[in-house]
Amino acid sequence: MPGLGVCLALAASAAAPPVFVPVERFTLAWTHSIEKVRWEEDYAVVASPTAGQPPVLQARTARVRGSGAGMEPPDDAVLRNGWYEYTPRMGSPQGLRLTRSPYTADYAWCVDGQCVPLGQWLPSDGGVTLLTPCARPPAPER
Repeated sequence: MPGLGVCLALAASAAAPPVFVPVERFTLAWTHSIEKVRWEEDYAVVASPTAGQPPVLQARTARVRGSGAGMEPPDDAVLRNGWYEYTPRMGSPQGLRLTRSPYTADYAWCVDGQCVPLGQWLPSDGGVTLLTPCARPPAPER
């Protein structure tokens, strides 16, 4: 299987090619715009169990540092070191729709404990960014 990763694309720019990010494990983190509470979700990109199919995105674990109106952690969350930790119910989403606003901080893209704004991979257009699991696209022929 070629290198695994995610493809990032702006939902409003269907003509623009997606940006390939080589990664097999990553964390998406953000701070809730009203409650100012940090959320983190850990994902893995794995090869499909069916030959010839695209890779699969797996939601592994999630954490929230507190709770607030309309954003309570699930009932099975465990409080550890100030974080409610739990296993997301979505399991293997086909992709993620990340709403990015110019009025809030961008998502943090974290790999091996190092975080950078998602905008370092793909600048926001103030709308939705699509994140899907994918394999490294073939190099263009010369």
